[in-house]
This record gives sequence, structure tokens and C-alpha cells, in this order.
Amino acid sequence: MLINTILLAVRGLTRNVMRSVLTILGIVIGVSAVVTMVTLGNGTTKSVSDQIASLGSNLLIVMPGQRTGPTRDGATAPPFKVADATAISEQVRGLKAVAPSASASVTVVSESKNWTAQVTGTTARYFTVGNWTLASGRIFTEAEQLSGAAVCVLGETVRSKLFGRANPVGSSVRVKQFSCEVIGLLQSKGQASMGQDQDDTVLVPLRTLQRRVTGSQDVRQIQVAAADGVSTDRVKASIEALMRERRHVAAGESDDFNVLDTKQIAQTMTGTTTLLTMLLSAVAAVSLLVGGIGIMNIMLVSITERTREIGTRLAIGALEREVLLQFLVEAVTLSAIGGLIGILIAAAASIGLSRLMNVPFLFNARINVLAFLFSAAIGVLFGYLPARRAARLDPIDALRHE
Repeated sequence: MLINTILLAVRGLTRNVMRSVLTILGIVIGVSAVVTMVTLGNGTTKSVSDQIASLGSNLLIVMPGQRTGPTRDGATAPPFKVADATAISEQVRGLKAVAPSASASVTVVSESKNWTAQVTGTTARYFTVGNWTLASGRIFTEAEQLSGAAVCVLGETVRSKLFGRANPVGSSVRVKQFSCEVIGLLQSKGQASMGQDQDDTVLVPLRTLQRRVTGSQDVRQIQVAAADGVSTDRVKASIEALMRERRHVAAGESDDFNVLDTKQIAQTMTGTTTLLTMLLSAVAAVSLLVGGIGIMNIMLVSITERTREIGTRLAIGALEREVLLQFLVEAVTLSAIGGLIGILIAAAASIGLSRLMNVPFLFNARINVLAFLFSAAIGVLFGYLPARRAARLDPIDALRHE
């Protein structure tokens, strides 16, 4: 009986192919929109997590001032000194590395080419803290750091702008007014979570930057990497207590510095992208309801057109449940076909948009299955009322229908 009912349902759908295609269009759009949004949202969340992880593991960033971003007050707050970084390294337990740094935007010149890059003065610990690896060359030696030697390590972007594809190690570049020997090349990291190019950098010893570029002993940032297995919350609390003491912040006064935990930043940003994904998916899911209403309308029209056929079936002995099942199968078949087509479109769209947005494509089998099942449920939900109406037709009145 079930096979005959399905065959009758398919035959009913193929009578008017164009109408069937237009009927499932809402389901196709709804399913493809929801699956695409979720897939891209997952890819974006993964991309943000990877970018923040590239900054370093268990990383804390200590900066002067309380506000960060465009309105940050770090310029007015007292800067740090190298002694502050030394105190953190010696007095805070559970640390892997501590790296003080200061930066300036400086024009870097190589022969006839020049490029304005972020020149950062720091120590060899910076490579450990920031999770940097070398593509070639070496990092600063202890002697070069103490003497403020004119040596530098280039980021990939600076290399490409000044040297093209050539290996710059062993060459010289002019940083502001002094000549600097290139001793290393950094492995590319790409963009950070805030959009800045991490490879657009030149690293020099901190004392070199202070003497030859900034002309001051100020440290604008201290990066702290906690050891594996050590709670960054505990390390953060210890750093805050130490800095309040060293910067003479009285009890009850607000800190004139800020300790950022990149783990918390990652959780906040991934939580935001997840929330936006859910919001956009919910908006896209509205089109599924619209598609369901379309199925209901078309099924009601189909029943009106086939009233005499239904009356004939009932008159020769067809049961109400068989007629109900026939039209219910038609509705579910329409929505299920729409769901399958929507999933295929979503897969193609997700791959294309992932490449365009430069985020990873993460296939989520669960959301695809859920979208298909939901599209079939839409067919049951919105197809039941028309099917019930068809099953309850009076055979005599149905046969008299013109």
C-alpha cells in the first residue's frame, strides 16, 4: 500500500513540474541560506581562534593605561621601564618567558626600494612569547641585545616589499638614519584577529630602538607567556599586584595599566561570531517557514483541482488514511527535494565564499542533516492540513465538483 501511495504522490507532482519547482523554491532558499551561514560562521570562528593562537599560547599583554583601541589612554599613562619586565620575570612564578618591547613606524630602505613598517625593539624572548619561528637566519644574541647592535629580523611582508623573493639574510637595510644588518627572516603569520598584518614588522634589539629611533628608555608593552599548565588568571593577578606596587598605585585607586589575557579575548571574539552566526541563521530560517506556507497553498490548490479524482478513489473503496497519506507524501517529497537541492547549493556557495573571505571551509555534517530533517518536517507540518482536508471530502460532493 505504501509503495502505491508513493507512486501516486510522485505521479501527482510530475503532472505540473513547473509548479512543483516553484513550490520548493522557498525551501531551497531557506535550507541553503541556513547551511551557508552556519558553515561560514564556523569557518570565521576557527579563523579568529587560529589568528589569536598565532600571537602565542597562554599570552598576557601588559600595557600602560586602562583603555585600549582607538580611544586608548596609553599615551598619557606613565610608560614601563625594562626594570618592570625584569621584576615580572623574577618575582612572578609560573612564567615561560617575558619580553619588553617598544615600537615605532619607520621607513625602511633597501637600495632603491623603501617601505614604512612597524619597527619593534625587543629581546630574544620575544620570539618565544610571540610564537615566532624563523624561515632563515638567526635571532639576537645576548651580546647584541646588551650593546644595542645594528641587527634586525624582517617579517615576510617587509621582505617581499624590499627584496622580492630573494633571501635578505646577510643584506643591509637602512632603518630611519642607521644601517642595519639583516640576520633573520620570520616565518609568515598573516593577519591578526583585528586585521593588522603581523608580517609587516622589523625586529631589532630593544636598546637599539631606544638609542637610535625613539631616543627614550620607555617600554610600551610587556608580553608575558605563562608556562604550560599554569593558570593565566593566577599569573594575571600576580602581575597586577606587582605593577600596582611598582607604579605606586594606592589602595582604592584605579590601575594606570592593563593586563590583557589573549585567551579571554579569543573567548569573547569567538562568542561574538557564534552569536552573529546564530542570529543570521535564525533570520535565514524564516524563509523555511515561508516555503512551508507556499507548500500548503499549492497543496490546497492541487486538492481543489483533483477533487473529482479524490472522490473517485473514495467511492471505489479507498480509505481516508490512504488519501491522507498520499497528499502528505506529496508535501514531504516536495520539501525533502527542496532540502537536498538547498544543501548542494549551500555546499557550493560555502566553498566559494570561504575562499573569497579567506576563512577555512568546515563541513558540518550535523547542520546538513538537521537542515534536511527540518525541511522534511516542514512538509509534514504544512502538508497535513491540506491532506486532512482531502481525506475528509464527501465522495458524492467530490464527484459532483466541476
